[in-house]
Amino acid sequence: MRNWLGNDGNWIVAGLAAAITVPLLSFVAGMPYWIAAIIAVLVFAGLVILLAPRRLFEGLDIKSIGSGRVAFARDLLEAAVPFAQRLEAAADTISDRQTATAVRHLAEIAADVFRKVEAKPENANAVRRFLSYYLPRAAEVAEGFAVIEAKRVPDAKQLEDVRAVLVKLEEAFVHYADSLVDEALGTLDTDLRLIQASLKEDIGR
Repeated sequence: MRNWLGNDGNWIVAGLAAAITVPLLSFVAGMPYWIAAIIAVLVFAGLVILLAPRRLFEGLDIKSIGSGRVAFARDLLEAAVPFAQRLEAAADTISDRQTATAVRHLAEIAADVFRKVEAKPENANAVRRFLSYYLPRAAEVAEGFAVIEAKRVPDAKQLEDVRAVLVKLEEAFVHYADSLVDEALGTLDTDLRLIQASLKEDIGR
């Protein structure tokens, strides 16, 4: 499953490395056990820090954006991520290949929205309804399809109805993902007109 906002895998990797270090140094290198144990602890601590997942909005100038805006965006993303994970999990249980692909596509669009919001948290309000309503509903619909499909005799009409809703949800997902791009292009038209006016004034074109 996609690593949406980081996880605790660094602790597992660090623990395994530390566990291997002790016998290697003690039995293979002939080092005293207590020294090997100290080195293993250092290896563990170093790997935990080195492999720590990147935090949300790391590297952004939060002061220039506003801590309130960043906190709002963080709350939206942290609440939305589990539903994107549920979408991926549902896709893995759906045997109808076309529907499973459609559900995974929804998860991919959600991940794209997450990336855009993390890059520009001030635009989070533009996709608030997507994150708090459409994404959770999409997860529920995808899971519903998997439940219907798992019946011994699935209702063909129910499955078709759910497919139709998934198509509409994809349209909503694309709309909200593109709305973030539109936010970034908000001043482009104005800039183009100003450039054209300047060019006409300066070089007559």
